[in-house]
Amino acid sequence: MEDGVELPEAHEMHQEYRYTLPVSLTISILAVLVAGAALLSHRAHTEELLRQSQATDQWAYYQAKNIRWHEVQSIADLLGALAPQDKEKTAAVREKYLKEVERYEGDKDEISDKAKELEKERDLISRRADRFDGGEALLEVGLVICSITLLTKRRAFWFAGIFVGALGVSMAATGLFLH
Repeated sequence: MEDGVELPEAHEMHQEYRYTLPVSLTISILAVLVAGAALLSHRAHTEELLRQSQATDQWAYYQAKNIRWHEVQSIADLLGALAPQDKEKTAAVREKYLKEVERYEGDKDEISDKAKELEKERDLISRRADRFDGGEALLEVGLVICSITLLTKRRAFWFAGIFVGALGVSMAATGLFLH
């Protein structure tokens, strides 16, 4: 047998596996993109939980201020309804409690606004996380479709996997631009 003579089986095998390298490279790229989308998703969900916790803390603080406000208001009302022996002293104490009522009322509004702002941030982060999750899912589907190319040797699966993967990248990227 001469050197340089090619066996027919080798030629057929080469034709059969001509997509192996580009498809494998595509699968590797999609796997890296899946990992990136998963990381962004996990971080967004962590941030979402943090904002929810902060908002819950603010609402608990609001409730505590509201309880104090009611207590102080009740004492002021009681002092106004009584017929004390020392009216001037009672009036001064009542005035002190009424000032506390005003202070608590102002604090409650500020705390409520902060809690609502934290909830808005949480909702935005939740929408981002949903985009990252959707992008991750589409990237995974694209990866699997590309893998089918290696089994079936059909180019259409490779292109379909690239297309679905591109949709996943697009969807995940939109999560970065939500404001």
